[in-house]
This record gives sequence, structure tokens and C-alpha cells, in this order.
Amino acid sequence: MTEIIAENPARHTLLDDAQGLSYGTLMAAFGIVILTHLGLVTGQTAGLAVLISYATGWSFGPVFFVINIPFYWFGYKRLGPVFVLKTFIAVAMLSVISIYLPQYVSFATLNPAVGAVLFGFLSGSALLALFRHGASLGGVGIMALYIQDKTGFKAGWTQLIFDACVFAIALTLRDVTTVAWSFLGALVVNLVIAMNHRRDRYIAT
Repeated sequence: MTEIIAENPARHTLLDDAQGLSYGTLMAAFGIVILTHLGLVTGQTAGLAVLISYATGWSFGPVFFVINIPFYWFGYKRLGPVFVLKTFIAVAMLSVISIYLPQYVSFATLNPAVGAVLFGFLSGSALLALFRHGASLGGVGIMALYIQDKTGFKAGWTQLIFDACVFAIALTLRDVTTVAWSFLGALVVNLVIAMNHRRDRYIAT
């Protein structure tokens, strides 16, 4: 999933933030249900967690939660404690919801192309909600910003390299057609963010 970091969270009330984080994590979890039902993958830390869950049989939620732990330090250094707290809450909520949601949602028929697009739209809207309330789903985007600050190496390139590695690994676990549909889903996520994220109000990475 594309990771974009929001600023100026004080523009929202606690109730605003609560509904924004609730909506974002629920829609992200629904997107993961679609993704894993089809055996697809995605980018960023969510994609890495999905690959680990496929390879080991472990549940996505706990894997995603553990993978994000090292990145909170980068978030604290780059964006401060409020951002880290909201992101920790969002990651924890997604991790828990993704465990239980599949018990209440199932698909008799789900075309891979349609599923990939639905995943992209759901995940894109989920991320937008989180960004606009001063949170993210953690991960590589935070580290990429930190590396950019320290070395000047562009954050976008760090994320691109990471995603290339994730999809390369995916090719060893999934067939080419499945990875191609996965790429479509990731592309839709990025298009949703690119077309709807307000650069005059939020910082994109």
C-alpha cells in the first residue's frame, strides 16, 4: 500500500479522528480480505506481511503488527509522538479487525480483475482517511522520509525499491498472472492517492 504522511492533525476533533481512524482501518481490513481471498499481494509493509502469511500460514494481522514495530522510532524522530500514537492505534486496529472480519465476510464469486480494482479503491480511500487524520499504516514510508532527511536519498525511490523487492519475492510464491492482477490493485491504490490527496494540506511521500 502507498504510504503518505499527513500533517496538521490539530484541525480535527477527537471525535473526528476516532471516526476517521475507524473508517480507515475497517476499509483497509476489508481490502485485505479481498486481497488474501484472491491470493494477491500488494506493496509496502502490508505486502510484506501478506507474503509472510502466505509462506508461513500465520495470520496477516499479527504479522503486520510486528513488522511495523521498528518503524515507530523513525516516525517519532521524523513526525513526532502524536503521529506515532495515532499510527500505532491504526495499525493495532487493522491487525485485530483483519483477524475477525473474514468470519463475517465471504465471496461465492470474485473475479480477480474486479477484486484487484475493488481492493485498490477500498485501500486508497482507507489510506486517505488515515492521512487526513494525522495517521498512517506505518512502515516503509516513515523510514523513507527519515533516510531522505539524513542522506538526501529520495523517499519515493526507497519505497519503489522496497516494492520492487516485494513483487520480486511474490513471483517465487505466486504465478505471473496473480502477480499481474496484484500490480493492477497496487496501481489503483496509487492512482486514488495521486488524484485525491491535497498537496496544499498534506505531505505526500
